Amino acid sequence: MNKAWSHFKTITYHKYLVAKGCFRVGLYWQGIFHDMSKYSPEEFGVGARYYQGNRSPNDAEREVLGYSGAWMHHMGRNKHHYEYWHDYDKQGNMVPVPMPGRYIAEMLMDRIAACKVYEGKKYTNASPLAYYKKGKAVNDIMHDDTRQILERILRMLAEKGEDKTFAYIRQELVMRKRNFLWKKDFHKKGLYKIKK
Repeated sequence: MNKAWSHFKTITYHKYLVAKGCFRVGLYWQGIFHDMSKYSPEEFGVGARYYQGNRSPNDAEREVLGYSGAWMHHMGRNKHHYEYWHDYDKQGNMVPVPMPGRYIAEMLMDRIAACKVYEGKKYTNASPLAYYKKGKAVNDIMHDDTRQILERILRMLAEKGEDKTFAYIRQELVMRKRNFLWKKDFHKKGLYKIKK
């Protein structure tokens, strides 16, 4: 029971941090309903069973079973995960598709919150970028446009901080009519370049 309570507190604090970030960029609905599936029996039971407090319980489940059923349930129901954004192309191949800007923004808030929860006082604005680089084998399963935008805003966060990055996200990813920021928009406006 103690692990279940600890897991509940962890995911609720994570949800609170994501909501706080989403509210700052104008994503009120997404902030409120972020990660609600984590309270479902399919995800909460696994989270409580494998709870450790310093990393995702899904990683522990994956080590034991070779896969994480909770993760598969989660990513299939939450549009802020790039793994959700896949479809078949004209040749019948499963391919990544571009994410709308508001979900890229929520994905950033999710990464910030996860780093704050697991790193605690060690967290810096560079933590989400470092975490991303650690698991960067995503080029084949994340659409190139999505990846470039995510990398730009992660770098912006690391270099300019939350206030400037969130103001930029609100203006460019959330408030735009198309709700998606394409590569050409970055190049045309001379906006943030990725350092290799």
